[in-house]
Amino acid sequence: MAWLEWWSTPLAFAFMQRGIVAAIVTGVVCALLSCFLVLRGWSLMGDAISHAVLPGVVLAVLAGVPIAFGAFGSGLFCALATGYIKDRCRVKEDTVMGILFSGMFALGLVLFSRIDTDHHLSHILFGNLLGVTPAELRQLLIIAGTVSLLVLVKHRDLMLYCFDPAQAKALGLSANLLHYGLLGLLALTIVAALQAVGVILAIAMLIAPGITAALLCRRFDQMLLVAVLVSVFSCIAGTLISFHIDGATGPCIVLMQALLFLLAQIRRLSKGENQPGI
Repeated sequence: MAWLEWWSTPLAFAFMQRGIVAAIVTGVVCALLSCFLVLRGWSLMGDAISHAVLPGVVLAVLAGVPIAFGAFGSGLFCALATGYIKDRCRVKEDTVMGILFSGMFALGLVLFSRIDTDHHLSHILFGNLLGVTPAELRQLLIIAGTVSLLVLVKHRDLMLYCFDPAQAKALGLSANLLHYGLLGLLALTIVAALQAVGVILAIAMLIAPGITAALLCRRFDQMLLVAVLVSVFSCIAGTLISFHIDGATGPCIVLMQALLFLLAQIRRLSKGENQPGI
């Protein structure tokens, strides 16, 4: 009974109900996309875009428009700028991303320090999951639902592109369309994760479920399912734990994902397997 009460007591509060729904929705869309990022080796790209959204958030506040528009525009600009610079200079892609995301993040911090706003920087950086309003939850559901639907519909094309872009092109698929489409979905997903875990921790939700599933699965379809299950469990458990210990919700979710990754790695090592299955 004590265990049941531990789970049910937080659900008596409306803000916890909204928070858990927001966490689950965010966890699902991040998990789906994380599988493709892990396959493509785009961990740093997710890091870059998650940091690069900060200037767009500040400009959206100044313009009086929803911060989702500013965050998406800023993140998409970073993704497109990375590809443009990489194609026209001899600098490696990871170096370009490092320069861009650190520069845009610094620009966002400078802009934020110069404006007078009711928005708290800590909420932008670390999220405010339990402060999600009904309007913000509806916005999150729309963004996450759109991204999830597109990923599920085009997952085979995206999977082929992530595994072998040359083969995808040989089969008649547009590598550029898939490349920039995946970047656009990544930017939208980070906008969805912004309210839940903030700029700093969004990258963890975009990587941990995918790499944990990769340690446990040998087929990509299984990897998608396991990543979603890992992410949803982490989001629910992390949210409930944060309620009971009066801790920050986003970090609790990320800690749960890190714990599950460590358990998956220990399981794999115990079987004598050293390499991911995917």
